[in-house]
Amino acid sequence: MSTEDGAAAFAGLVDLAARTVGGQVLLASDDFFAQKENLIEPGRGVFIPEKYTERGKWMDGWESRRRRVPGHDWCIVKLGVRGQVHGVDIDTNHFLGNHPPYASLEACDVSGNVTPEALCDTVEWTEVVEASPLKLGAQNLFAVSDRGPFTHVRLRIFPDGGVARLKIFGVPAPATVPEGRIDLMGVTNGGRSVACSDNFFSPMVNLILPSQAENMGGGWETRRRRAPGNEWIIVKLCAPGILDELELNTAFFNGNYPDMAAVDGLAWPDAPVTALVPNVDGSELEWQPVLSRRKLQADRVHRFAELEARGPFTHLRLRIFPCGGVSRMRAWGHVTSLTGMAKEGGLGTFNALTHEHAVAQLMRCCGSTRWATRMATRRPFVSLTQLLGAAEDSWWKLGEADFREAFSHHPEIGADTAKLRERYAPTASWSASEQSGVTAASDATLTALAKQNRAYAERFGHVFLVCATGKSADEMLAKLTERFDHAPELELRIAGGEQVKIMLLRLKQLIHEASETV
Repeated sequence: MSTEDGAAAFAGLVDLAARTVGGQVLLASDDFFAQKENLIEPGRGVFIPEKYTERGKWMDGWESRRRRVPGHDWCIVKLGVRGQVHGVDIDTNHFLGNHPPYASLEACDVSGNVTPEALCDTVEWTEVVEASPLKLGAQNLFAVSDRGPFTHVRLRIFPDGGVARLKIFGVPAPATVPEGRIDLMGVTNGGRSVACSDNFFSPMVNLILPSQAENMGGGWETRRRRAPGNEWIIVKLCAPGILDELELNTAFFNGNYPDMAAVDGLAWPDAPVTALVPNVDGSELEWQPVLSRRKLQADRVHRFAELEARGPFTHLRLRIFPCGGVSRMRAWGHVTSLTGMAKEGGLGTFNALTHEHAVAQLMRCCGSTRWATRMATRRPFVSLTQLLGAAEDSWWKLGEADFREAFSHHPEIGADTAKLRERYAPTASWSASEQSGVTAASDATLTALAKQNRAYAERFGHVFLVCATGKSADEMLAKLTERFDHAPELELRIAGGEQVKIMLLRLKQLIHEASETV
Protein backbone atom coordinates (compact mmCIF):
# COMPACT_ATOMS: atom_id res chain seq x y z
CA MET A 1 0.00 0.00 0.00
CA SER A 2 1.18 3.54 -0.73
CA THR A 3 0.04 6.77 0.90
CA GLU A 4 2.36 8.98 -1.13
CA ASP A 5 5.20 7.91 1.18
CA GLY A 6 3.25 8.84 4.28
CA ALA A 7 3.35 12.62 3.76
CA ALA A 8 -0.39 12.95 4.38
CA ALA A 9 -0.01 16.68 5.03
CA PHE A 10 0.74 17.13 1.32
CA ALA A 11 -1.59 14.50 -0.13
CA GLY A 12 -2.54 15.14 -3.75
CA LEU A 13 0.53 17.26 -4.48
CA VAL A 14 3.32 16.21 -6.83
CA ASP A 15 6.84 15.44 -5.61
CA LEU A 16 8.49 17.86 -8.02
CA ALA A 17 11.99 16.55 -7.23
CA ALA A 18 11.28 12.84 -7.77
CA ARG A 19 13.41 10.94 -10.25
CA THR A 20 10.23 9.55 -11.78
CA VAL A 21 9.14 13.11 -12.59
CA GLY A 22 12.54 13.95 -14.08
CA GLY A 23 14.34 15.36 -11.03
CA GLN A 24 18.14 15.34 -11.01
CA VAL A 25 20.69 15.63 -8.21
CA LEU A 26 23.30 17.98 -9.65
CA LEU A 27 25.97 18.58 -7.04
CA ALA A 28 26.81 17.92 -3.41
CA SER A 29 29.58 19.12 -1.14
CA ASP A 30 30.29 15.50 -0.12
CA ASP A 31 28.67 12.08 -0.53
CA PHE A 32 31.40 9.84 0.81
CA PHE A 33 29.23 7.22 2.55
CA ALA A 34 26.05 7.25 0.40
CA GLN A 35 25.57 8.79 -3.02
CA LYS A 36 23.58 11.95 -3.47
CA GLU A 37 21.38 10.45 -6.24
CA ASN A 38 19.53 8.37 -3.63
CA LEU A 39 17.82 11.53 -2.33
CA ILE A 40 15.19 11.55 -5.07
CA GLU A 41 14.50 7.83 -5.41
CA PRO A 42 10.93 6.55 -4.76
CA GLY A 43 9.86 5.42 -1.30
CA ARG A 44 11.54 6.18 2.01
CA GLY A 45 14.66 4.08 1.66
CA VAL A 46 15.45 0.62 3.00
CA PHE A 47 17.89 -0.73 5.58
CA ILE A 48 19.94 -3.90 5.05
CA PRO A 49 21.78 -4.64 8.33
CA GLU A 50 24.55 -6.82 6.89
CA LYS A 51 25.30 -4.71 3.80
CA TYR A 52 28.60 -2.78 3.78
CA THR A 53 30.83 -1.14 1.15
CA GLU A 54 34.56 -0.45 1.13
CA ARG A 55 33.74 2.97 2.62
CA GLY A 56 31.62 1.68 5.47
CA LYS A 57 27.96 0.87 6.13
CA TRP A 58 25.75 0.95 3.04
CA MET A 59 22.88 3.41 3.48
CA ASP A 60 19.94 4.12 1.20
CA GLY A 61 20.17 7.89 1.13
CA TRP A 62 22.69 10.73 0.89
CA GLU A 63 25.37 10.69 3.60
CA SER A 64 28.45 12.86 3.96
CA ARG A 65 31.56 11.95 5.97
CA ARG A 66 32.11 13.22 9.51
CA ARG A 67 33.10 16.87 9.22
CA ARG A 68 36.35 17.79 10.95
CA VAL A 69 36.57 21.39 9.69
CA PRO A 70 34.19 24.37 10.03
CA GLY A 71 31.18 24.64 7.73
CA HIS A 72 28.36 22.32 6.68
CA ASP A 73 27.28 20.08 3.79
CA TRP A 74 24.77 20.78 1.03
CA CYS A 75 23.18 19.25 -2.06
CA ILE A 76 21.55 20.86 -5.13
CA VAL A 77 18.56 19.25 -6.88
CA LYS A 78 17.02 20.28 -10.18
CA LEU A 79 13.25 19.77 -10.06
CA GLY A 80 11.74 17.53 -12.71
CA VAL A 81 9.21 20.24 -13.46
CA ARG A 82 9.15 23.88 -12.44
CA GLY A 83 6.47 24.40 -9.85
CA GLN A 84 4.86 26.11 -6.88
CA VAL A 85 6.32 24.52 -3.73
CA HIS A 86 3.84 23.91 -0.91
CA GLY A 87 5.77 21.63 1.42
CA VAL A 88 8.99 19.75 2.04
CA ASP A 89 9.81 16.35 3.53
CA ILE A 90 13.39 15.89 4.79
CA ASP A 91 13.23 12.21 5.64
CA THR A 92 15.93 10.74 7.90
CA ASN A 93 14.49 7.22 7.76
CA HIS A 94 17.06 4.67 9.07
CA PHE A 95 19.55 7.46 9.85
CA LEU A 96 19.76 7.26 13.62
CA GLY A 97 23.20 7.94 15.07
CA ASN A 98 24.23 9.68 11.87
CA HIS A 99 21.37 12.07 11.00
CA PRO A 100 21.95 15.86 10.73
CA PRO A 101 20.77 17.77 13.81
CA TYR A 102 19.56 20.70 11.65
CA ALA A 103 18.68 21.43 8.02
CA SER A 104 17.45 24.31 5.86
CA LEU A 105 16.21 24.56 2.27
CA GLU A 106 16.75 27.22 -0.38
CA ALA A 107 15.15 27.53 -3.82
CA CYS A 108 15.66 29.47 -7.05
CA ASP A 109 13.97 29.97 -10.40
CA VAL A 110 16.34 29.98 -13.37
CA SER A 111 15.83 29.44 -17.07
CA GLY A 112 18.01 27.68 -19.61
CA ASN A 113 20.84 25.28 -18.97
CA VAL A 114 22.68 26.64 -15.95
CA THR A 115 25.78 24.76 -14.82
CA PRO A 116 25.91 23.43 -11.26
CA GLU A 117 28.91 25.68 -10.63
CA ALA A 118 26.94 28.75 -11.76
CA LEU A 119 24.13 27.78 -9.39
CA CYS A 120 26.64 27.97 -6.55
CA ASP A 121 28.41 31.17 -7.62
CA THR A 122 26.02 33.52 -9.41
CA VAL A 123 22.39 32.59 -8.64
CA GLU A 124 20.40 34.29 -5.88
CA TRP A 125 18.70 31.72 -3.65
CA THR A 126 15.58 32.20 -1.48
CA GLU A 127 15.45 30.47 1.89
CA VAL A 128 12.07 28.69 2.05
CA VAL A 129 12.75 26.58 5.16
CA GLU A 130 14.95 28.18 7.80
CA ALA A 131 17.47 26.10 9.72
CA SER A 132 15.31 23.76 11.79
CA PRO A 133 15.87 20.75 14.07
CA LEU A 134 15.47 17.31 12.50
CA LYS A 135 14.15 14.19 14.17
CA LEU A 136 16.20 11.07 13.67
CA GLY A 137 14.70 8.22 11.65
CA ALA A 138 11.59 10.23 10.78
CA GLN A 139 9.83 12.30 8.18
CA ASN A 140 10.43 15.97 8.92
CA LEU A 141 7.64 17.96 7.25
CA PHE A 142 7.76 21.71 6.66
CA ALA A 143 5.16 24.00 5.08
CA VAL A 144 6.45 26.65 2.68
CA SER A 145 5.07 30.19 2.55
CA ASP A 146 7.18 31.55 -0.35
CA ARG A 147 6.02 29.11 -3.01
CA GLY A 148 7.87 30.40 -6.04
CA PRO A 149 7.61 28.98 -8.67
CA PHE A 150 11.06 27.39 -8.48
CA THR A 151 13.26 25.21 -10.69
CA HIS A 152 16.00 24.16 -8.22
CA VAL A 153 16.39 23.57 -4.48
CA ARG A 154 19.46 23.38 -2.27
CA LEU A 155 19.36 21.31 0.93
CA ARG A 156 21.79 22.39 3.62
CA ILE A 157 22.52 20.06 6.56
CA PHE A 158 24.27 21.24 9.73
CA PRO A 159 26.98 20.17 10.08
CA ASP A 160 26.94 16.77 8.30
CA GLY A 161 25.21 13.38 8.27
CA GLY A 162 22.67 11.46 6.26
CA VAL A 163 19.23 12.11 4.76
CA ALA A 164 17.28 9.24 3.20
CA ARG A 165 14.97 11.20 0.92
CA LEU A 166 14.16 14.79 -0.02
CA LYS A 167 10.65 15.37 -1.34
CA ILE A 168 9.45 18.71 -2.68
CA PHE A 169 5.64 18.70 -2.75
CA GLY A 170 3.93 21.21 -5.00
CA VAL A 171 1.97 22.03 -8.14
CA PRO A 172 3.57 21.94 -11.61
CA ALA A 173 3.96 25.42 -13.14
CA PRO A 174 6.06 25.23 -16.31
CA ALA A 175 7.26 28.59 -17.61
CA THR A 176 5.69 27.77 -20.99
CA VAL A 177 3.48 25.01 -22.36
CA PRO A 178 5.07 23.26 -25.37
CA GLU A 179 3.57 24.01 -28.77
CA GLY A 180 2.18 21.48 -31.21
CA ARG A 181 0.84 18.03 -30.34
CA ILE A 182 1.54 17.30 -26.68
CA ASP A 183 0.34 15.13 -23.82
CA LEU A 184 -2.18 17.50 -22.26
CA MET A 185 -2.26 15.39 -19.08
CA GLY A 186 1.51 15.04 -18.65
CA VAL A 187 2.82 16.26 -15.31
CA THR A 188 5.94 17.81 -16.88
CA ASN A 189 3.68 19.90 -19.15
CA GLY A 190 1.68 21.07 -16.13
CA GLY A 191 -1.03 18.39 -15.84
CA ARG A 192 -2.16 17.41 -12.37
CA SER A 193 -4.13 14.52 -10.84
CA VAL A 194 -6.58 16.34 -8.57
CA ALA A 195 -8.89 13.64 -7.19
CA CYS A 196 -9.66 9.94 -7.29
CA SER A 197 -12.12 7.55 -5.71
CA ASP A 198 -9.37 5.29 -4.35
CA ASN A 199 -5.57 4.98 -4.45
CA PHE A 200 -5.00 2.23 -1.93
CA PHE A 201 -2.06 0.52 -3.63
CA SER A 202 -0.37 3.43 -5.42
CA PRO A 203 -0.83 7.21 -5.70
CA MET A 204 -2.90 8.91 -8.38
CA VAL A 205 0.00 11.07 -9.62
CA ASN A 206 1.59 7.93 -11.10
CA LEU A 207 -0.99 7.88 -13.90
CA ILE A 208 0.49 10.97 -15.60
CA LEU A 209 4.23 10.61 -14.91
CA PRO A 210 6.50 11.13 -17.94
CA SER A 211 8.56 7.96 -17.76
CA GLN A 212 7.27 4.43 -18.21
CA ALA A 213 6.57 2.55 -14.99
CA GLU A 214 9.30 0.17 -13.85
CA ASN A 215 6.85 -2.28 -12.29
CA MET A 216 3.23 -2.65 -11.22
CA GLY A 217 3.76 -0.35 -8.24
CA GLY A 218 4.56 2.50 -10.60
CA GLY A 219 0.97 2.89 -11.84
CA TRP A 220 -2.33 3.91 -10.25
CA GLU A 221 -4.15 1.01 -8.60
CA THR A 222 -7.28 0.84 -6.46
CA ARG A 223 -8.22 -1.77 -3.91
CA ARG A 224 -10.61 -4.59 -4.87
CA ARG A 225 -14.12 -3.17 -5.15
CA ARG A 226 -16.72 -5.26 -3.31
CA ALA A 227 -19.74 -3.01 -3.86
CA PRO A 228 -21.57 -2.00 -7.06
CA GLY A 229 -20.14 0.92 -8.97
CA ASN A 230 -16.76 1.87 -10.37
CA GLU A 231 -13.57 3.77 -9.55
CA TRP A 232 -12.45 7.06 -11.13
CA ILE A 233 -9.65 9.60 -11.32
CA ILE A 234 -9.81 13.27 -12.41
CA VAL A 235 -6.89 15.06 -14.09
CA LYS A 236 -6.61 18.80 -14.73
CA LEU A 237 -5.00 19.38 -18.10
CA CYS A 238 -1.93 21.58 -18.45
CA ALA A 239 -4.07 24.05 -20.46
CA PRO A 240 -7.43 24.02 -22.25
CA GLY A 241 -7.04 21.62 -25.14
CA ILE A 242 -8.54 19.83 -28.13
CA LEU A 243 -8.04 16.06 -28.04
CA ASP A 244 -6.55 14.06 -30.90
CA GLU A 245 -6.04 10.66 -29.27
CA LEU A 246 -6.23 8.92 -25.89
CA GLU A 247 -3.83 6.27 -24.65
CA LEU A 248 -4.38 3.84 -21.75
CA ASN A 249 -1.48 1.63 -20.74
CA THR A 250 -2.04 -1.37 -18.45
CA ALA A 251 1.67 -2.35 -18.36
CA PHE A 252 2.45 -4.90 -15.59
CA PHE A 253 -1.25 -5.21 -14.67
CA ASN A 254 -2.24 -8.77 -15.50
CA GLY A 255 -4.66 -10.29 -12.98
CA ASN A 256 -5.70 -6.84 -11.76
CA TYR A 257 -6.29 -4.65 -14.82
CA PRO A 258 -9.75 -3.02 -15.20
CA ASP A 259 -12.28 -4.90 -17.29
CA MET A 260 -13.47 -1.71 -19.00
CA ALA A 261 -12.74 2.01 -19.07
CA ALA A 262 -14.49 5.23 -20.14
CA VAL A 263 -13.38 8.86 -20.34
CA ASP A 264 -15.35 12.08 -19.85
CA GLY A 265 -14.39 15.76 -20.13
CA LEU A 266 -15.51 19.20 -19.01
CA ALA A 267 -14.51 22.84 -19.46
CA TRP A 268 -14.10 24.75 -16.19
CA PRO A 269 -10.66 26.39 -15.86
CA ASP A 270 -10.79 27.33 -12.16
CA ALA A 271 -12.90 24.42 -10.92
CA PRO A 272 -12.40 23.73 -7.18
CA VAL A 273 -11.70 20.08 -6.54
CA THR A 274 -14.67 19.86 -4.16
CA ALA A 275 -16.99 20.71 -7.05
CA LEU A 276 -15.52 18.04 -9.32
CA VAL A 277 -16.14 15.06 -7.04
CA PRO A 278 -19.61 13.52 -6.52
CA ASN A 279 -21.77 14.88 -3.70
CA VAL A 280 -22.82 12.79 -0.72
CA ASP A 281 -26.24 12.34 -2.32
CA GLY A 282 -24.62 10.90 -5.44
CA SER A 283 -25.24 13.94 -7.67
CA GLU A 284 -22.37 15.23 -9.77
CA LEU A 285 -21.42 17.61 -12.55
CA GLU A 286 -22.60 16.96 -16.08
CA TRP A 287 -19.49 15.54 -17.74
CA GLN A 288 -19.36 15.21 -21.52
CA PRO A 289 -18.69 11.68 -22.83
CA VAL A 290 -15.35 11.48 -24.67
CA LEU A 291 -14.84 7.73 -24.86
CA SER A 292 -17.66 5.27 -24.16
CA ARG A 293 -16.92 2.08 -22.24
CA ARG A 294 -14.20 0.04 -23.91
CA LYS A 295 -12.79 -3.37 -23.05
CA LEU A 296 -9.22 -3.40 -21.80
CA GLN A 297 -6.59 -6.11 -21.91
CA ALA A 298 -3.76 -7.05 -19.59
CA ASP A 299 -0.31 -5.47 -19.98
CA ARG A 300 -1.26 -3.59 -23.14
CA VAL A 301 -1.10 -0.08 -24.65
CA HIS A 302 -4.62 0.86 -25.83
CA ARG A 303 -4.96 3.77 -28.29
CA PHE A 304 -8.25 5.47 -29.12
CA ALA A 305 -8.44 7.97 -31.99
CA GLU A 306 -12.21 7.79 -32.56
CA LEU A 307 -13.62 10.01 -29.82
CA GLU A 308 -17.21 11.09 -29.14
CA ALA A 309 -16.08 14.63 -28.24
CA ARG A 310 -12.75 16.41 -28.55
CA GLY A 311 -13.29 19.54 -26.45
CA PRO A 312 -12.07 22.07 -25.66
CA PHE A 313 -11.64 20.54 -22.19
CA THR A 314 -9.84 21.61 -19.04
CA HIS A 315 -10.34 18.33 -17.13
CA LEU A 316 -10.62 14.65 -18.02
CA ARG A 317 -12.11 11.89 -15.89
CA LEU A 318 -11.07 8.27 -16.35
CA ARG A 319 -13.61 5.75 -15.08
CA ILE A 320 -12.57 2.12 -14.67
CA PHE A 321 -15.01 -0.78 -14.28
CA PRO A 322 -15.13 -2.01 -11.69
CA CYS A 323 -11.63 -1.43 -10.27
CA GLY A 324 -7.97 -2.30 -10.83
CA GLY A 325 -4.80 -0.64 -12.06
CA VAL A 326 -3.71 1.52 -14.98
CA SER A 327 -0.03 2.25 -15.48
CA ARG A 328 -0.20 5.43 -17.59
CA MET A 329 -2.72 7.60 -19.41
CA ARG A 330 -1.89 10.07 -22.19
CA ALA A 331 -4.20 12.67 -23.74
CA TRP A 332 -2.59 13.76 -26.99
CA GLY A 333 -3.84 17.04 -28.37
CA HIS A 334 -3.30 20.76 -28.92
CA VAL A 335 -3.64 23.73 -26.58
CA THR A 336 -6.49 26.11 -27.46
CA SER A 337 -8.43 29.10 -26.12
CA LEU A 338 -11.81 29.05 -24.37
CA THR A 339 -12.67 32.62 -25.35
CA GLY A 340 -14.97 31.57 -28.16
CA MET A 341 -16.99 29.25 -25.90
CA ALA A 342 -17.86 32.15 -23.56
CA LYS A 343 -19.47 34.01 -26.49
CA GLU A 344 -21.57 31.20 -27.93
CA GLY A 345 -25.32 30.61 -27.62
CA GLY A 346 -27.39 31.40 -24.57
CA LEU A 347 -24.34 31.34 -22.35
CA GLY A 348 -22.77 34.06 -24.46
CA THR A 349 -25.91 36.16 -24.15
CA PHE A 350 -25.86 35.78 -20.37
CA ASN A 351 -22.15 36.62 -20.17
CA ALA A 352 -22.76 39.81 -22.14
CA LEU A 353 -25.39 41.21 -19.73
CA THR A 354 -24.54 44.21 -17.60
CA HIS A 355 -23.75 43.40 -13.98
CA GLU A 356 -27.08 44.78 -12.77
CA HIS A 357 -29.09 42.90 -15.40
CA ALA A 358 -27.19 39.66 -14.67
CA VAL A 359 -27.93 39.99 -10.94
CA ALA A 360 -31.62 40.50 -11.70
CA GLN A 361 -31.71 37.39 -13.91
CA LEU A 362 -29.86 35.32 -11.32
CA MET A 363 -32.30 36.42 -8.62
CA ARG A 364 -34.96 34.61 -10.65
CA CYS A 365 -33.00 31.41 -10.00
CA CYS A 366 -32.16 31.97 -6.34
CA GLY A 367 -33.38 34.74 -4.03
CA SER A 368 -30.08 35.30 -2.22
CA THR A 369 -28.66 38.72 -3.06
CA ARG A 370 -25.10 37.73 -2.14
CA TRP A 371 -25.31 34.57 -4.25
CA ALA A 372 -26.59 36.46 -7.29
CA THR A 373 -23.95 39.17 -6.91
CA ARG A 374 -21.11 36.67 -6.57
CA MET A 375 -22.29 34.68 -9.58
CA ALA A 376 -22.55 37.80 -11.75
CA THR A 377 -18.98 38.66 -10.75
CA ARG A 378 -17.69 35.18 -11.64
CA ARG A 379 -18.62 35.60 -15.31
CA PRO A 380 -17.74 34.81 -18.05
CA PHE A 381 -18.65 31.13 -17.96
CA VAL A 382 -17.33 28.92 -20.77
CA SER A 383 -19.75 26.01 -20.33
CA LEU A 384 -23.07 25.17 -18.77
CA THR A 385 -21.22 22.71 -16.53
CA GLN A 386 -19.06 25.54 -15.19
CA LEU A 387 -22.11 27.75 -14.60
CA LEU A 388 -23.98 25.04 -12.69
CA GLY A 389 -20.92 23.96 -10.74
CA ALA A 390 -20.04 27.53 -9.77
CA ALA A 391 -23.65 28.11 -8.71
CA GLU A 392 -23.59 25.21 -6.27
CA ASP A 393 -20.09 26.06 -5.05
CA SER A 394 -21.12 29.67 -4.36
CA TRP A 395 -24.31 28.58 -2.58
CA TRP A 396 -22.64 26.36 -0.01
CA LYS A 397 -20.23 29.17 0.93
CA LEU A 398 -23.13 31.36 2.10
CA GLY A 399 -24.40 31.74 5.65
CA GLU A 400 -27.73 31.07 7.38
CA ALA A 401 -29.07 34.56 6.70
CA ASP A 402 -28.46 34.08 2.99
CA PHE A 403 -30.26 30.73 3.07
CA ARG A 404 -33.28 32.26 4.75
CA GLU A 405 -33.34 35.17 2.30
CA ALA A 406 -33.41 32.69 -0.61
CA PHE A 407 -36.11 30.58 1.09
CA SER A 408 -38.30 33.68 1.55
CA HIS A 409 -38.63 34.00 -2.24
CA HIS A 410 -40.47 30.67 -2.49
CA PRO A 411 -44.26 30.48 -2.06
CA GLU A 412 -45.62 27.81 0.23
CA ILE A 413 -46.23 24.52 -1.55
CA GLY A 414 -49.97 24.15 -1.93
CA ALA A 415 -50.63 27.87 -1.36
CA ASP A 416 -52.65 29.99 -3.76
CA THR A 417 -49.98 30.93 -6.28
CA ALA A 418 -52.15 33.70 -7.74
CA LYS A 419 -52.23 35.60 -4.42
CA LEU A 420 -48.44 35.45 -4.18
CA ARG A 421 -47.80 36.42 -7.80
CA GLU A 422 -47.21 40.09 -7.04
CA ARG A 423 -44.73 39.42 -4.21
CA TYR A 424 -42.77 36.81 -6.10
CA ALA A 425 -43.06 38.32 -9.57
CA PRO A 426 -39.50 37.41 -10.72
CA THR A 427 -40.01 33.70 -10.07
CA ALA A 428 -43.78 33.34 -10.24
CA SER A 429 -44.02 31.55 -13.57
CA TRP A 430 -41.29 29.06 -12.68
CA SER A 431 -42.74 28.43 -9.18
CA ALA A 432 -46.16 27.70 -10.65
CA SER A 433 -44.78 25.18 -13.13
CA GLU A 434 -42.57 23.56 -10.49
CA GLN A 435 -45.62 23.02 -8.27
CA SER A 436 -47.87 21.75 -11.06
CA GLY A 437 -48.21 18.41 -9.29
CA VAL A 438 -50.26 20.11 -6.59
CA THR A 439 -53.07 21.24 -8.89
CA ALA A 440 -54.42 17.73 -9.41
CA ALA A 441 -54.47 16.90 -5.69
CA SER A 442 -57.62 16.07 -3.72
CA ASP A 443 -59.12 18.66 -1.37
CA ALA A 444 -58.16 16.49 1.61
CA THR A 445 -54.52 16.32 0.54
CA LEU A 446 -54.35 20.07 -0.14
CA THR A 447 -55.89 20.83 3.26
CA ALA A 448 -53.38 18.58 5.02
CA LEU A 449 -50.54 20.06 2.99
CA ALA A 450 -51.51 23.63 3.89
CA LYS A 451 -51.86 22.71 7.58
CA GLN A 452 -48.48 20.97 7.69
CA ASN A 453 -46.86 23.87 5.84
CA ARG A 454 -48.05 26.32 8.51
CA ALA A 455 -46.80 24.06 11.30
CA TYR A 456 -43.46 23.64 9.53
CA ALA A 457 -43.01 27.41 9.11
CA GLU A 458 -43.77 27.97 12.80
CA ARG A 459 -41.23 25.31 13.82
CA PHE A 460 -38.36 26.20 11.50
CA GLY A 461 -38.94 29.86 10.65
CA HIS A 462 -39.01 29.38 6.87
CA VAL A 463 -41.20 27.76 4.21
CA PHE A 464 -40.98 24.05 3.53
CA LEU A 465 -38.71 23.71 0.52
CA VAL A 466 -38.60 20.74 -1.82
CA CYS A 467 -37.78 20.45 -5.50
CA ALA A 468 -41.38 19.83 -6.51
CA THR A 469 -40.79 19.09 -10.20
CA GLY A 470 -42.36 15.74 -11.03
CA LYS A 471 -43.73 15.18 -7.50
CA SER A 472 -47.41 14.73 -6.65
CA ALA A 473 -49.08 16.49 -3.73
CA ASP A 474 -49.17 13.20 -1.82
CA GLU A 475 -45.42 12.76 -2.31
CA MET A 476 -44.74 16.31 -1.08
CA LEU A 477 -46.95 15.79 1.94
CA ALA A 478 -45.03 12.61 2.78
CA LYS A 479 -41.71 14.50 2.45
CA LEU A 480 -42.97 17.29 4.68
CA THR A 481 -44.09 14.84 7.37
CA GLU A 482 -40.78 12.96 7.17
CA ARG A 483 -38.70 16.11 7.70
CA PHE A 484 -40.85 17.71 10.41
CA ASP A 485 -38.99 16.10 13.33
CA HIS A 486 -35.51 17.14 12.17
CA ALA A 487 -33.35 19.39 14.32
CA PRO A 488 -33.54 22.98 12.96
CA GLU A 489 -29.85 23.11 11.98
CA LEU A 490 -30.17 19.80 10.07
CA GLU A 491 -33.37 20.88 8.35
CA LEU A 492 -31.76 24.15 7.25
CA ARG A 493 -29.06 22.18 5.38
CA ILE A 494 -31.61 19.78 3.87
CA ALA A 495 -33.71 22.71 2.66
CA GLY A 496 -30.50 24.23 1.30
CA GLY A 497 -29.94 21.07 -0.74
CA GLU A 498 -33.44 21.38 -2.19
CA GLN A 499 -32.71 25.02 -3.04
CA VAL A 500 -29.69 23.84 -5.04
CA LYS A 501 -31.85 21.45 -7.08
CA ILE A 502 -34.36 24.21 -7.83
CA MET A 503 -31.59 26.69 -8.60
CA LEU A 504 -29.91 24.40 -11.12
CA LEU A 505 -33.19 23.71 -12.94
CA ARG A 506 -33.88 27.43 -13.15
CA LEU A 507 -30.38 28.23 -14.41
CA LYS A 508 -30.84 25.72 -17.22
CA GLN A 509 -34.15 27.37 -18.04
CA LEU A 510 -32.52 30.80 -17.95
CA ILE A 511 -29.82 29.79 -20.46
CA HIS A 512 -32.40 28.02 -22.61
CA GLU A 513 -34.49 31.20 -22.79
CA ALA A 514 -31.36 33.22 -23.59
CA SER A 515 -30.46 30.82 -26.43
CA GLU A 516 -33.86 31.38 -28.04
CA THR A 517 -33.13 35.10 -28.28
CA VAL A 518 -29.82 34.58 -30.12
